[in-house]
Amino acid sequence: MENVENATLGGGCFWCVEAVLERLEGVRSVVSGYAGGASENPTYEEVCSGTTGHAEVVQVTFDPGIISYEKLLDAFWQAHDPTTLNRQGADVGTQYRSVIFTHSEAQREAAERSRNELATRLDRPVVTEIAPLERFYEAEEYHQDYFRKNPNASYCVFVIQPKLRKLEKSR
Repeated sequence: MENVENATLGGGCFWCVEAVLERLEGVRSVVSGYAGGASENPTYEEVCSGTTGHAEVVQVTFDPGIISYEKLLDAFWQAHDPTTLNRQGADVGTQYRSVIFTHSEAQREAAERSRNELATRLDRPVVTEIAPLERFYEAEEYHQDYFRKNPNASYCVFVIQPKLRKLEKSR
């Protein structure tokens, strides 16, 4: 069995975060879903209503021998704005909050270190939550690999593609 770990991250719309993180060497899979709320088996429509407490997240399976959890967090910080509370761009609501759901005490410690280090480089407070993952619910099939399947959809053209170009330039 290959050595893999999971990370669960929310940075606004899961389509954007998925498109960024799935390009990283060492990432085995990125699954869009929901976490952090009280309702069981939420649907996209329920999560979008803002009443479930869930955030749109991605669950990343990665090989820590190729990419560390810390490097994954570095990419996560670049994939969204961790200084905006309950919003990313035009997406507004608690379902779009910046959040790291940890799978272990080591991940919690690394996430806190990473968030604190990031805060020293920014001129606004970092509002990213860090909490233990209790339950992850996989999103509906049409959300999986959304950018890859729908590169010409308006959201992909006007939001995801510019973000990916910007990240490519910064590497």
